[in-house]
Amino acid sequence: MKALQKVSKFLSDYTSVVVIAIAVVTFFVPTMMGWVNNALFVDPLSNKFTCQSIIIGVIMFSMGLTLTTEDFKILAQRPFDICIGAIAQYLIMPFLAFALMTVAILPVALVYSELASLFHTSGGELIYNTVGINKHVGFLASWLIMAAWISVPPAVVMAIMTWVNKTFALGLGTWQMVGCAAVLLVLYFFMSIQNVQFLVKAQAGMLFCNITVTILTGFILLFSGHWHISNFGNIFQSTLDSVYGIPGWVIGMALLITPYFGFETVPQMVEEGDFPIKSSKKAICGSILTCGCIYVFYYFCVAGLDGLKDVYTNFAQDGFLTIATMQNVLGWTFWPIIVGILSCLLGMGASLLGFWMSTVRMLYSMANKNFLPKVFAAVNKNQQPMLPNVFLLVLSLIFIVLQNSSDFMSAFFNLMSFGCACAYALTMISAVCIHRKHPDWKSSNTVKGGDAFRLFAMCIAVAIAFFCTLGQGIDSWICFGVYLGVGVVIWLWMVLVNWKKHPVEIETPDGIQKF
Repeated sequence: MKALQKVSKFLSDYTSVVVIAIAVVTFFVPTMMGWVNNALFVDPLSNKFTCQSIIIGVIMFSMGLTLTTEDFKILAQRPFDICIGAIAQYLIMPFLAFALMTVAILPVALVYSELASLFHTSGGELIYNTVGINKHVGFLASWLIMAAWISVPPAVVMAIMTWVNKTFALGLGTWQMVGCAAVLLVLYFFMSIQNVQFLVKAQAGMLFCNITVTILTGFILLFSGHWHISNFGNIFQSTLDSVYGIPGWVIGMALLITPYFGFETVPQMVEEGDFPIKSSKKAICGSILTCGCIYVFYYFCVAGLDGLKDVYTNFAQDGFLTIATMQNVLGWTFWPIIVGILSCLLGMGASLLGFWMSTVRMLYSMANKNFLPKVFAAVNKNQQPMLPNVFLLVLSLIFIVLQNSSDFMSAFFNLMSFGCACAYALTMISAVCIHRKHPDWKSSNTVKGGDAFRLFAMCIAVAIAFFCTLGQGIDSWICFGVYLGVGVVIWLWMVLVNWKKHPVEIETPDGIQKF
């Protein structure tokens, strides 16, 4: 008995250490724990019992042995806490990914706001990495971040046309939809060459409508009579296999960086925004927190609906699952159209405009700072760069053709998050370098913790980048390699031709410097 007591005490004292040690070993050698899923027997109801069942049973029994009558007395005195725990078992996992990504991306955003207040010119990653490390890294970081930006316009216009075609039963074929998407891109192009104040107001109005209808739809779904907390249990059923022993939800969390794209575009508009530079922190961090809160709330309202699992099964290929749920589960006809107009047409349109303007401003900044020919910096009467707008239009038209004639764009989209996270990581390193090279440069948004905080943000970005690569096929890497190859060609031209004649010039707190 004494020996059993000693073993029990040892396990109770060092359980965490044992669990962490096993987790680390299993991460690198997942086959060591393959026996856990070995089937022991199958009961008449076809429930599969594995070694895992025995292990969990032993763990739960061991935990139960530590309970005393005093513990149950305490529980009886705290019914509210018990209810919270019972609810949490259904809710915490679905929202954990959104919540963790919101919290995880905030350190990166804070470093961006710190850098944005130092440099009063557009360029973002291009400037930060050039000043912090060198012009080669500056070009690489800007090229990586644009991988995410330039893919948004073609993806959005095709999504809009898909919704329009399906909702109004137009019966358009693939290439007819491509033609309509091309027309829509041209319309956005003409919008993009208008006065920047008009663009900002148009985008703000579209975004406000989208947010309003999203929140309103969430409440309508919540009180529709088809919502129940027990439906959250279906969320845990997934066919996604683990990669290298990493749970699918962790990989999915990393990929959730995609909805947070856009906070890094704020520095692209610092020359023209009507908010002071010192407010960039509110603009950047506010966008992340707003995005996180809306996603968590809306997911809460949608995930508890009846029949959602069947919708995932039968309508996943059609996209727009919330609209499909309202139509096929709730039987609604009018409100799904309203949601489609305000969310698809206006909401996605606002996203398209934002990334379009950011890409154009990045190309304009590259030309101004001698990363590209000066012709890219020529502006029209509305002070909009013409050639970058034309370039993005042509590129988007090519992308929508590739999107519907091959798997190139689908494979390319898979690694957008990876490219974006890599750009974030490089920028965090550059932030450390800038503050070590120029300790006299004072930012109005200096992060607490100094370099330790910046390195912490870098580690977050590297971790996100790593998880985004898991499970990606060779096609995705080939397509991403093609994109990087185009960047290498442009970089070689700058090294061998352009930079020999025109050095890189960037406005810093110490004035214009050459690199």
